[in-house]
Amino acid sequence: MEGNVLTKVSTGLRRLFYAVTPAETSFPTVDKVPKYVDEAIPFFIGLMILEIPILYWRGKKLPRFNDSFGSLANGLLSLLHGLLFRSVELTTYIWVYKHFNVIDLPWDSAWTWLLGFLGVDFGYYWVHRCGHEVNLMWAGHQTHHSSEDYNLVTALRQSAVHRYVGWMFYLPLALVMPPSVFLVHSQFNLLYQFWIHTETVDTLGPLEWILNTPSHHRVHHGRNRYCIDKNYGGTLIIFDRIFGTFAKEQEEVVYGLVHPLTSWDPINAQLCHLKYMWSVFKETRGMQNKLAVLWKGPGWAPGKPRTGLIEDIPDIHAPQPKFDRQLPLWTNLYIWTHMLLLIVFYGVLAHYKSELSPYITLAGVLFIVLTLSSFGALYDHRPRASLQELLRCAFLLLLVNGTAASSFISSIHGQALIAVYLASCAIWLFVCLRQFSVKFKSKSS
Repeated sequence: MEGNVLTKVSTGLRRLFYAVTPAETSFPTVDKVPKYVDEAIPFFIGLMILEIPILYWRGKKLPRFNDSFGSLANGLLSLLHGLLFRSVELTTYIWVYKHFNVIDLPWDSAWTWLLGFLGVDFGYYWVHRCGHEVNLMWAGHQTHHSSEDYNLVTALRQSAVHRYVGWMFYLPLALVMPPSVFLVHSQFNLLYQFWIHTETVDTLGPLEWILNTPSHHRVHHGRNRYCIDKNYGGTLIIFDRIFGTFAKEQEEVVYGLVHPLTSWDPINAQLCHLKYMWSVFKETRGMQNKLAVLWKGPGWAPGKPRTGLIEDIPDIHAPQPKFDRQLPLWTNLYIWTHMLLLIVFYGVLAHYKSELSPYITLAGVLFIVLTLSSFGALYDHRPRASLQELLRCAFLLLLVNGTAASSFISSIHGQALIAVYLASCAIWLFVCLRQFSVKFKSKSS
């Protein structure tokens, strides 16, 4: 039994580093391919926890409550698509493979596996590069870069809209690559990129020439001038070296967007650049220039090169102040307790989605969005935050009462959940009344 557990742990860790063999990761059809990303979740959590004492021991800054919330919240938003729709990427890939496949490569060949490894990473390089150099795609990808911290939690900060464009870059692979091989490598390519979001690893010696490493990826997340539009690789760094987009880590990296966000609202983090693009689109004269706002770089303007001028990037150096609004410890504990409940709620919704009516699933998705928006409002110190949180807790109680089975409501778990949310309603009702009383007294005086 103990040996079995150790084998599972070692296998799970190997997968995070792409340390797998073709024999153990080749499958005839996509339905046989394991859900490697889902199976890696416990390892994500374990490594994120392990990173904290290592950062402390090395004298580096620890993850902040608010920034970690922003990363986890945006990661959850990026997953909601899967509750409502089928996978656009895989469905389209299979269709193209069935209708336009020109070479029938064997799914169980090591050479096919190797070609899939290189092909998926090559496709990722270009989708990632366009995610920075095409404004419309940057509107989605910028969410991932919005954190001013850099740790394993940052890896979870993903875009909810980037997936609707990125899948097209992989379709040429469908001309030759079996869908099962593509699905395996697209998962491992994503898993590999989790562990490189850390400051606990300096450099990896000769491996730095071939692999994408924490050092290379720190540069990619930087807003120093030398970091802009560099190191797009997923697993390998060789394509950056070939196409001239490689930069070595030099001075201390300052993380985040060139124009940092001043909000912890995850909805804003997802949509802010789209709103900015719309305002620029309206103000730009001439249809040709208007269209260029969409497909040229985020720094482009009429008369400038396609990706803009590096001189327009603020010439910053560490240390730089970070956006940081503090909350009382009890509020942080409250938010993170409810975040854990929300993750469990998402897991239950995802597990039983095939058995639930679309209306219940949609209500669950709306509750998740409402929750993340409410917590963002609390971290932003917005005046509406207390009332919004009160309404959110009341909405959950109505949702449970209207949709949950009577057996669940009467169970220990159901009663505990109702008790937590009733207590939460009482807390925020008290806070709202106190805020109203303060406002009333200030107006009276």
